[in-house]
Amino acid sequence: MSEVIATYVLSGKSGTFEKKAEGIALGLTVGSWTDLPQLEQEQLRKYKGRVVEINELESDTAEIRIAYPSGNYSNDIPAILTTVFGKLSLDGRVKLTDIEFSDDLKKAYPGPRFGIGGIREKVNVFDRPLLMSIFKGVIGRDLDYLQSQLRAQALGGVDLVKDDEILFDNELTPFEERIKAGTNILREVFEETGARTLYAVNLSGRTATLREKARRARELGADALLFNVFTYGLDVLQELREDEEISLPIMAHPSFSGASAASPQYGVSYSLWLGKFLRMTGADLSLFPSPYGSVALDKKQVLAIRDELVKPDEFNETFPVPSAGIHPGLVPQLIADFGHECVINAGGGVHGHPDGAAGGGKAFRQAIEAVLDGTTLVEAAFANKELDEALKLWGEGAAVSVKK
Repeated sequence: MSEVIATYVLSGKSGTFEKKAEGIALGLTVGSWTDLPQLEQEQLRKYKGRVVEINELESDTAEIRIAYPSGNYSNDIPAILTTVFGKLSLDGRVKLTDIEFSDDLKKAYPGPRFGIGGIREKVNVFDRPLLMSIFKGVIGRDLDYLQSQLRAQALGGVDLVKDDEILFDNELTPFEERIKAGTNILREVFEETGARTLYAVNLSGRTATLREKARRARELGADALLFNVFTYGLDVLQELREDEEISLPIMAHPSFSGASAASPQYGVSYSLWLGKFLRMTGADLSLFPSPYGSVALDKKQVLAIRDELVKPDEFNETFPVPSAGIHPGLVPQLIADFGHECVINAGGGVHGHPDGAAGGGKAFRQAIEAVLDGTTLVEAAFANKELDEALKLWGEGAAVSVKK
């Protein structure tokens, strides 16, 4: 049967959840049932929501699963979300934790254009986690300042560099000029080192302008796009992904997702928001808070996001990018938790190094190499000055503030 099955966690008293579940199934589809004449029931049966499962949990909560026939909505994320959680999201303590799509419905979603494999091909790195860093303190700064940061990060061995998500089009560092400057800098570094670094420029502006702006970015030689998907919408991400004239890797930023996902009792789960939906609609990389830093998520939630991004599916895998509070001393823990198929993302952990961003990038690369070689960071630090300085500053394995 062509349908989606939504999973919710509800609050209430034991013994009341069957009635609640049936009320949701009817209220979000045909409206009523038992008081309808038999003929109308037969006519509406294929549109009626059905309760699939009810599992009572601890603390007066229950997990319920409800199926919604595909004839009730167009096959797009806005219509499906409105159907399964629109007005229900206003109705007390209820959390949407998952949506399962029947195979025929999933075919309408593109998944990542490049995914993990495609990103690895672009940077020609296949045997280790990738390393990413961000621009720091560039608001109010000019293009020369941005270029110097980009060059230092690339020389430090960083594989990807992204704009700050709050760096929008502006007079000092205009969108097109950032792309041109970034392309030139990274070409120079490649000629010097032979290592490829990708720069993700922040795609911003009015929604109606994004498609043409992204096409222009590609014309100018942009490597990738950073996109604040949750302030624009998942459907906008999907449109960007599907446009053959754009055809750039898309890095999805989690900004604003906490407004919908942070509460344990309301909203949408992080694994659905930052995991399944981003992968389905076309993000090649998904950033999310790590379990270690000052903006940390519960580790169980973080691993659930990771699982949705990389589990076997018809879609390409999306690169998990645990972020916030990351420094070189955490590399062994990151690789233990996320394996090789992740991007290690740092801001202050790169820029706050005593030798600047170049030293910070080198310290991370040295830490990654040590883990892959089976060497402890302390042992590796004897032969690697940058890693030694990083460990002296931030320690080994502890989650601490790394703000510069």
